[in-house]
Amino acid sequence: MKNGPDNRPASSPGKNPETGANNGAHPGFFVRLAETEPLKLDSGVELKGIDVAYQVYGELNADKSNAILVCHALTGDHFVAGTHPQTGKPGWWKDIVGPGLTIDTDRYFVICPNILGGCLGSTGPKEINPDTGKPWALDFPVISIADMVRAQKLLIDHLGIETLFAAIGGSMGGMQVLEWAVQFPDKVFAAVPIATAARHSAQNIAFHEVGRQAIMADPDWCNGSYLEQNKNPNRGLAVARMAAHITYLSETALTRKFGRKLQNRDQVTWGFEADFQVESYLRHQGSTFVDRFDANSYLYITRAMDYFDLAERFDGVLANAFLKTPVRFCVISFTSDWLYPTRENREIVHALTGAGANVSFVEIESDKGHDAFLLDEPEFHKVFEGFLEGCAEHRGLRRKS
Repeated sequence: MKNGPDNRPASSPGKNPETGANNGAHPGFFVRLAETEPLKLDSGVELKGIDVAYQVYGELNADKSNAILVCHALTGDHFVAGTHPQTGKPGWWKDIVGPGLTIDTDRYFVICPNILGGCLGSTGPKEINPDTGKPWALDFPVISIADMVRAQKLLIDHLGIETLFAAIGGSMGGMQVLEWAVQFPDKVFAAVPIATAARHSAQNIAFHEVGRQAIMADPDWCNGSYLEQNKNPNRGLAVARMAAHITYLSETALTRKFGRKLQNRDQVTWGFEADFQVESYLRHQGSTFVDRFDANSYLYITRAMDYFDLAERFDGVLANAFLKTPVRFCVISFTSDWLYPTRENREIVHALTGAGANVSFVEIESDKGHDAFLLDEPEFHKVFEGFLEGCAEHRGLRRKS
């Protein structure tokens, strides 16, 4: 097993690689940041003493030039590889991150933080508000994608890394990657935004609002204070997850996997049980999601995505966000992704081209929908690895013999 920056195993639970401090409430590494200077949020609120949970894989080289930041999506977390300590399942990018894989942990030092506003150790609505001694709940300030990136920058600074070799992420993770390239262009050598967009569309805001309303309509939501009352809006959160999960798939993928096949029966029941396999599948997705995710975090993170619009702060001209950027980009989309379709990824490419950036673009043929970036797609892996290899050669990062 590869080690973290202080030579402790990278999967050591509840440890901070820098101080050895124990955070027994959450697995993985853990550090408290912004203790002397608060983190100012886009909303104007200042947060002091924020916690960031994260996981590392591989070894940081002597000149700290091989660090890759992996940014997770809405329902992800910092356990990108290995075995998830809570679910016992493989990490969410098991086909990409690991020894000898596309993001080769024998070559790169991979850092994956749980986002600000998350629910697995980083400061968010589930955690304790130091001013009240109670969970933040709806007292937690509304956050943005830019706020998440600022918190990640504090972590990277804390680890003593001057420049990231690459920032990589899909979906909401891709938004964070774009934000890194705009906020800190001199701190990122390469950026790989995958299946993402530079602004959230009206359709996606609409889907998020359905999910939020499902949560808030659950009587156990208790106006956000459910943890104080030992309750959980599991029904609402499960419905939110079911609705969102449909958007991650394609009609072709759903038809191929389920069609109109019945679930453990020969004929319909003429009732409202899960007659169809696809119904059973969605119910399973909802019921397992509530075991690992916080409802208020879902509200806050989806709202952060809705507010995301890179062009807005540059007078509506996206190209102006990337003017004179030194970052090398590889933008990747998938043909059947209707959540973040290729046309939205092309908008990013056109803006980068207009700004004179070094950019590559590829649309991967896939019928698996938005989730294709999480699945076994050999052509995607090949293109992704080729881009990283070219960047590594330029930076003099050689493979281990």
